[in-house]
Amino acid sequence: MTTAHGTGSAGGTGRRRFLGLCAGAGLGATAACTGGAGRPHTTSSAAERHRPEAERDYPGTDDWRLGTTGPPDAVAGYTDRVSVTPGEEFALHVSTTAGSFRVDAFRVGWYGGRQARLVWASGRIPGRARPGPRLLPTTRTVRADWPATLTVDTAGWPEGAYLLRLRAESGHRRYVPLIVRSTEAAGRTVLLHAPATWQAYNRWGGSSLYVGPLGDYASRSLAVSFDRPYDGSGAEKFLVYERALVVLAERLGIPLAYTTGPDVHRNPSVLHGAHALVCLGHDEYWTPEQRAHVTAARDAGANIAFLGANTCFRRIRLEQGAAADARTVVCYKSSVRADPCYGSRPAQVTTDFRLPPAPDPESALTGVLYEGFPVDAPYVVHAADHWLYDGTGVRAGEGFPHLVGVEYDRVPYGSRLPGPLEITAHSPLVCHGTPSHSDSAYYTVPGGAGVFATGTMRWVEALMAGTGEIGRDHGMDVRTRSFVSRTTENLLRTFARGPAARHAPPPRPNTATVYGDTG
Repeated sequence: MTTAHGTGSAGGTGRRRFLGLCAGAGLGATAACTGGAGRPHTTSSAAERHRPEAERDYPGTDDWRLGTTGPPDAVAGYTDRVSVTPGEEFALHVSTTAGSFRVDAFRVGWYGGRQARLVWASGRIPGRARPGPRLLPTTRTVRADWPATLTVDTAGWPEGAYLLRLRAESGHRRYVPLIVRSTEAAGRTVLLHAPATWQAYNRWGGSSLYVGPLGDYASRSLAVSFDRPYDGSGAEKFLVYERALVVLAERLGIPLAYTTGPDVHRNPSVLHGAHALVCLGHDEYWTPEQRAHVTAARDAGANIAFLGANTCFRRIRLEQGAAADARTVVCYKSSVRADPCYGSRPAQVTTDFRLPPAPDPESALTGVLYEGFPVDAPYVVHAADHWLYDGTGVRAGEGFPHLVGVEYDRVPYGSRLPGPLEITAHSPLVCHGTPSHSDSAYYTVPGGAGVFATGTMRWVEALMAGTGEIGRDHGMDVRTRSFVSRTTENLLRTFARGPAARHAPPPRPNTATVYGDTG
């Protein structure tokens, strides 16, 4: 039997701190959190064990799903960091009205179709209800600032996306997401998770970057903190916009790596030599540093897939949190003149990338511009013979109902494009009474990288259409799931081979033709 906490010093935690925390919670050393369940399979080396492709066919479990969440205060928690490397420790902050709880760590992947594997499970941990949210009035930032309940040692945990499930003895449950990130990705496809966007929409404690306690925009937060749980299930944005792509990518068996936007912001070295980078279904909030690092990776030959819409739309800063850097996401949006950087550091002002005082539209990277919300429209294929659609049997003009939504992007015809660009899907829609189009687009750059953007936020959701996995498919059906799955497989397999311009047919520039009569 192993303890949850080893002797490592990552983040200043260790066995001595763990025992102190246990004592504070009334938890004796003999009742320490225990592992043993679902331990990693033995492979030829530790490095090989930590590679995601080594996980593909390991036995999984059907027991990873959440169950009943109960009231918001039944059980909730957050980690002291959005990601760790294998072997690092993290602190878990938990509040529960129950007398005790347990923690299960599930790694998301293929696992023969079961979609998750139990990597670690705790023993019984005494529960304690913590104080309510704390508000920082200047930026209307909500924080929990609970003391750490336990620390967890991730020794033996493979790189990947994890759902920590909190199980209160009352039967109520809630997730806490965690990424066990890769430190290098040469020759691999990097899955880029979006915790800054998760946090932007998080209303735990009453406020997000969109609404305040009364549900109004005027009292919204100007900065949001990772030092609080996520609302709802605890992992809604990951479950809806990211999980299905993780499962599909691992099923393909291509070499994968995992990281997050805040990690790329701090240290872009994980992108060095990567064959591809995949931005998932909703990745709206980027720092200018993250954008610069991703652009540099593209220019060095890394392919990029944007599998959503509204990507890289908001410019943010990451600032100091309660106990660590990059724990606060700052975005003043339309209150831009109140941003302390306004007038002194225009490139750091937190508003839309395309707006003054330092306009830099996202289309320079993505090839498309966010245009509107909300929409619900068919996805209409334009270039049916494009290699992306090989094996789908699709015909030009064929549509897939409800696949375009709820936000959409469009090629900025008439503006400078980042390279020779082909519109592969051109989908008519109406947004707030105004006719327009959503575009899927593919372009290449001189370094050889290919870049594809879906132009719709429902792409990753469509990988689950007809399965009932998320309870709402927007009317998308199994036919749509089959089309999106095969197209995504084509994209990932092609991009995993390295710079796409060197082995895939080049884009056939067609924006003038497509928009000639409708621009």
